[in-house]
Formats: sequence, C-alpha cells, structure tokens
Amino acid sequence: MIARRTRFLIIGALLTIGILGVIILDAPEPTKTVDVLMEDPASLVGKSIAIRGEVVDGSIVNETSTFILHGDDASVTVDFSQASVSNGLGDNRTVYAEGILTFENGEYVFEAEIIKTSCPSKYEEQVEQ
Repeated sequence: MIARRTRFLIIGALLTIGILGVIILDAPEPTKTVDVLMEDPASLVGKSIAIRGEVVDGSIVNETSTFILHGDDASVTVDFSQASVSNGLGDNRTVYAEGILTFENGEYVFEAEIIKTSCPSKYEEQVEQ
C-alpha cells in the first residue's frame, strides 16, 4: 500500500500539473493595435480578439452604436451595440475592446463585447470656456 505522504505528494503534483495546463491552454492572446489588426484582417475574421486604439473625433454615433477606432495608419469601425462599455467613452480616448472581427458589406467591423476606456490624465490640458 502507498504511504499517506506519497499519496499527498502524487495528488499535489497532479493538481499542480492540471492548474498549469489550464493556465497555459487558456492564456489570452496579446492585445493587437488597430494597425496590426488591419495588416491582415481576413485571417482574423470570426475570431475572438482584443484590440486597442484611439476613438476618432466625432465618430461616435449612439443611434447605431458605432464609432471608429484608429491607429497610426489604419482604422476600423467598432459596433458596441452588444458591449459592456465602461464610463468615459469619448473622442480621442484610448480604448481597449474585446470582441469578434466580421466582414459586412465590404467593410471590416469589430463587434465588441467589452469596451474599456483609459482614464483621463490629470496632466491633460484643460479647455477654458
């Protein structure tokens, strides 16, 4: 019969291997910038991904729940109709979004499920009115 101490060591080792396996297999894919996303968007259509970029001035349309997210060289339309949106979505805000890239009517659309915005910096210049 196996000693009690040996059984505990075997069970502990199996639990550790199981937890590490779950962590490694379920590791999230790194966040992509809009520019990286749009380098080869066809390969990512239908996949769950995370992106980050900046909201284009005046692009937020609440009636259609869309806005445009841009990087240095590229942009993508984001549909946030089904998304959980944190407070502070606005023009020129850096946005992190999780969702699925789709191709609709000849255009790539990112259907967001979660949208998180950056906090405004206390060092940003205040606009006087």
